[in-house]
Amino acid sequence: MSRSDTEDRTPSYIALYESGELARRIEALEAILTSCTLCPRNCRVDRTRGEVGVCRAGEAAMISSASPHFGEEAPLVGSNGSGTIFMTHCNHRCVFCQNYDISQETRGGRGDEVGPEELAGVMGALAGRGCHNINIVSPTHYVPQVVAALPYAVQKGLNLPLVYNTGGYDSLEVIRLLEGIFDIYMPDYKFTDPRPAQRYMNAPDYPEVIQDILREMHRQVGTLRMDEAGIAYRGLLIRHLVMPGDAAGTAAAMEFIASELSSDSYVNVMQQYHPMYRAGDFPEIARRVSVEEYLDAVKAARRAGLARGF
Repeated sequence: MSRSDTEDRTPSYIALYESGELARRIEALEAILTSCTLCPRNCRVDRTRGEVGVCRAGEAAMISSASPHFGEEAPLVGSNGSGTIFMTHCNHRCVFCQNYDISQETRGGRGDEVGPEELAGVMGALAGRGCHNINIVSPTHYVPQVVAALPYAVQKGLNLPLVYNTGGYDSLEVIRLLEGIFDIYMPDYKFTDPRPAQRYMNAPDYPEVIQDILREMHRQVGTLRMDEAGIAYRGLLIRHLVMPGDAAGTAAAMEFIASELSSDSYVNVMQQYHPMYRAGDFPEIARRVSVEEYLDAVKAARRAGLARGF
């Protein structure tokens, strides 16, 4: 049964909390931490016993920063900003990461460990500042901890859409467990070819993984929907970073989105690639994207039939 427009704008995790289903999801997600398969790296370390895998994340969630953010896409920012919570560590290990100081650090890197009640308090503080949503940046390796905070947040009155802001290298099993918890998915679509995915993030399966993830996210929430003020309350928002020499495979990405998901998909074709972290070790991506390369990327999106978000 479809929900009415009014009901549809109520964050779906509230209904899961009230029905008791959220508690069952938390239990299932926390069980994964004992042999971690939260992402396709499948490290199978026991994070509850102090073991760490590729992402270097431990048992407790670690936050790098939390504040209203005005640099996100317009449907998330509105007038009061997106309530972003930057999680420390990352499972992607991209050689060109612009947030490498918080994502690529070893265990004990920059950030503060928080329990579920404390994380819920951070969410509530952002809501109190008028943010339009709670935007979890790099949530993949901390999904159980984030979801475990929601009952406390709901009890404290949280009533904002939850944004899953991910690089896209996620476990399909985990994303399925998140149905009805995150109202807005915001994945990157980094690469369409296994070769650059292997070279730049040591994940040759990324192109296949992200396509399955995008299909599932779209099945759950559909295309991006906004209220009368232009603020997103549900749906899929896809980011695609244009890279030098078309390393990202933009045309193929746009064709997939338009044909496999929807030509009404909201896609941010991003121009801000900057050679950071270890990009200088890879001459072919050790430069900014040219104006011509970016315009070609936009043309590719339009040829595919896409028109929202760029």
